[in-house]
Amino acid sequence: MAERAEANQGELRGARIILRDKRADDAENDYRWRSDPELARLDAAIPLTMSYERYLKLFEDQMKYPTPGSHHYSIETIDGTFIGNCMYYDLDTVNREAELGIVIGDRDYWSDGYGYDAVTTLLEHMFTARDLKRVYLHTLEWNGRAQKSFSKSGFNPVKAVRRMAHDFILMDVLREDWFAKADERLAARLKRQDNEPSNVGSQTRPPGQTTAG
Repeated sequence: MAERAEANQGELRGARIILRDKRADDAENDYRWRSDPELARLDAAIPLTMSYERYLKLFEDQMKYPTPGSHHYSIETIDGTFIGNCMYYDLDTVNREAELGIVIGDRDYWSDGYGYDAVTTLLEHMFTARDLKRVYLHTLEWNGRAQKSFSKSGFNPVKAVRRMAHDFILMDVLREDWFAKADERLAARLKRQDNEPSNVGSQTRPPGQTTAG
């Protein structure tokens, strides 16, 4: 059973990123990322070909009338750079579960832990404030890089899934497992921070927006 559209939820702060509600000025970057062939391939999607003006109208409509049972966040570095999007959707309030998606659109922030921080920050919110029992995602079978990142965030592979002419791996994380490994995540985060230079600032749509960074 899906819930109605989620209201604005403010900011969620991680170690290196902030998840904030979408804004109108995100549209230009979102359009560029969704028109990018490589990013589309990682998302099992087709690159946008519509004009920016048409996309902007759809973007504004989505902000006014969000999809029920979903919430989309922009990912910002601590210094305010918009680098990607993170979201949950298909929220089931009976079974207390939802699907998670992420894309780091700015390549300057790939493979540097920003995707990991965004995912763990959103999971913390979903298991505490949202009180969910399970969070799941689908990542392309060939995308080992994404699967490795999601595994670090606590996800485990469940099964292979075929949909939309693509092969995916269904991965999930359960609430009890998430809290059982809280100390491990804290230790890993502290180790990551110790290994970073002091001047470091900070690093979509269903069903496939699962490109980790």
